[in-house]
Amino acid sequence: MIDAVVEHSPRITSPRSYSLIPHLGGAISRVPEDATASSHRHATCDININGVFLPDDPDPGRHIAWVRELFDALAPYADGVYVHFLGAEGPDRVRAAYGAAKYERLAALKTTWDPGNFFHRNQNVPRAWCPNSRPQIPSERGCMVDGTA
Repeated sequence: MIDAVVEHSPRITSPRSYSLIPHLGGAISRVPEDATASSHRHATCDININGVFLPDDPDPGRHIAWVRELFDALAPYADGVYVHFLGAEGPDRVRAAYGAAKYERLAALKTTWDPGNFFHRNQNVPRAWCPNSRPQIPSERGCMVDGTA
């Protein structure tokens, strides 16, 4: 992983772009994986690649390309994604951030506590659809995730 970062860093296209590699572990890793919605607690580090440029940049695509190239170079080392580092990558990446079981639990909670989808910004978890009158954990009642939320 470090080799990929070192190889791609000199190609950075904006003095405002950067990557953060926070160390994880410690207290994070001592919480059981299924205790909270946060996933990948076993990871020892994370990487956040940020392509930053001004709105009037004449060629913003070069900055985006640099981010994607580094992202692709790091793909063989990836073991998940942190939901708060996601951009507009779509619902599959949001699901991957939580994992299937947690995602289904969150969808069921959303159905109960946010049926009108008020909290729909950022990385939305759509509500679950349950044929029964009172939604519960999807695996218990056969609920389906409502992709139209």
